Amino acid sequence: MTGPPVTDGGQTHRAGWHYRRSLASRVTLLTTIAVGLAVTLVSVGAYTTVRKQLQDSLDQQLIERAEAAATSYVPSDSLPYAPPSPAAVGAGDVDVVLLSNYGVGYATSDRARTLLGAPERAVHVGKRSMSLRTVTTDGGAKYRVVAVGMVGQPGWALVMIQSLEDRDRLLSRLGLVTLLFGGLGVVVAGIAGWAVARNGLRPVRNLTSAAEEIARTEELRPIPIEGDDEVARLGSAFNQMLSALDASRERQRRLVADAGHELRTPLTSLRTNIDLLTQAEAPGGPSLDDAQRGELLDDIRGQIEELTTLIGDLTELSREAPPAAVVEQVDLSEVIDHAVVRVQRRAPGVTFDVHVEPWVLVGESNALERAITNLLDNAAKWSPPDGRVTVRLDNGVLTVDDQGPGIREEDRPHVFERFWRARESRTMPGSGLGLSIVAQVAERHAGTVHVDTSPDGGARLVLTLPGAKVPTGA
Repeated sequence: MTGPPVTDGGQTHRAGWHYRRSLASRVTLLTTIAVGLAVTLVSVGAYTTVRKQLQDSLDQQLIERAEAAATSYVPSDSLPYAPPSPAAVGAGDVDVVLLSNYGVGYATSDRARTLLGAPERAVHVGKRSMSLRTVTTDGGAKYRVVAVGMVGQPGWALVMIQSLEDRDRLLSRLGLVTLLFGGLGVVVAGIAGWAVARNGLRPVRNLTSAAEEIARTEELRPIPIEGDDEVARLGSAFNQMLSALDASRERQRRLVADAGHELRTPLTSLRTNIDLLTQAEAPGGPSLDDAQRGELLDDIRGQIEELTTLIGDLTELSREAPPAAVVEQVDLSEVIDHAVVRVQRRAPGVTFDVHVEPWVLVGESNALERAITNLLDNAAKWSPPDGRVTVRLDNGVLTVDDQGPGIREEDRPHVFERFWRARESRTMPGSGLGLSIVAQVAERHAGTVHVDTSPDGGARLVLTLPGAKVPTGA
C-alpha cells in the first residue's frame, strides 16, 4: 500500500511508505485461504456426488417401477382407461398417465396431463422405447418424468411422474450443513494457523528483539538458540555474525590503543627535544654547542621518520580493502635486488648474501617490495653489527636467515600480529607492524609466510608466493 500523492517541483509522485502485513498475519491468512479452498473443494465434491447418487437412485427406481407397471398392465377393450393396480405402481408417491390408441387415457391428476411433452408422445407412437427427463413448472416445481412402452401392446405407453421436492429439500439441507461446517472449519483453521504462526515464529520475534536491542545498546550479546530447524540456523548465523563483529571491534579497539601507545613514546621524546631547543634559544637559557645541537636535530629527524613510518604502516593495515593498485607481471628476483639495495643503505655493517633465481608472478610490485624490505629490515635489525643476512629464492620460496638470537617457540604464533613485540625487542626501534604487513601482502597474493630457525641459530622467515619460473632464453 503506497502513500498519498506528493507534489515536488511540479511533479507528482507517491510517498515512500508502504503497508505490509506481519509475517504471522500472512501465515495465518495463507493457512486460512488454503484450508478454505480445501474445504470448498471437498464440499463441492461431496455435494455433487450426493446429488448425482440421489438422482441416479431415483431414476433407477422410477424406471424399474414404470417398466414393472407397463409389463403387468393388460388393458381390455371394455376398460381401455382402467388404471394400473397399486401393486404394479408400487406406491402412491407418483402420478401415472396411460397413453393408448385412443389418446391420453387414464391420469391420476390433471397436473400430470400438463407435464406431458414431445418425448412422451414419441414413446407413445413407437419412435422411442423410453424417455426420461426433468420438467420444471412455471411455479418452479420440478418433476422427473419417465415414459415406457407397454410390452405386447403397440401404441400404448405408460408415463410415470415423481416430484423432486423431497430430493431438493434434502440437497438444500445438505448444502446448508456443508456451508455451516465448512465455515466453521475455516474459522478453526484461521485460529489454528494464528496459534501455529505465533508459536512457530517466536524464535524470529526473539531474533528481531535481540537485533533491535543490539542496535539500541550496541552490546553484542549472543541470543539463545532453540531447536535445530531453519530458524535455529538463522539464529546461529546471527550469533556468528555478532562474534565476528565483536572480534572486529576488539581488533579496532586494540589497534587504536596500541597505536596510541606506540605514538606516545616518539611524540614525548620529540616534544622534549623541541622544548630543549626552544629553551636554548631563549634569553638566559642553557647554551648548546654545535655538536649537541646537531645531536638533538638528528634525534628529532629520526623521531619524525619513525612517526612517518608508523603512520604509514597504520594506514596500510587499517584499510578494509587494499587501495587500487597496478597489478602486473612481476619478476620477484628484481624486487628482491631493489629491496636489498635499500636495506643495505640503512644497515651498512651487515653483509647480505643473496642468491635468487628468476620467479615471475602476477601482483603488486610496490606491495611486494615493501613486504620483502620489511623482512630484510627485521633480519638486519637482529643481526650483529658485522653479521650476515642470507637471502635465497628458489621456486617461489623466499628464505631470509639472520644470525641473531632467533625467535622463541612460544613467541612464533604472535610474530605476525599487529604491534606485538617480544620482550627482547621492546627497547629496539620499530613500530611492531612490519611483519604484519608481510602477512597481509602474502595473503593478498595467495601466499604464506612462517617462522623457522636458521642454520646459524637465528631466525628464518619463509615467504612463499605462487608463480612460475622464467623460461630459459626469455
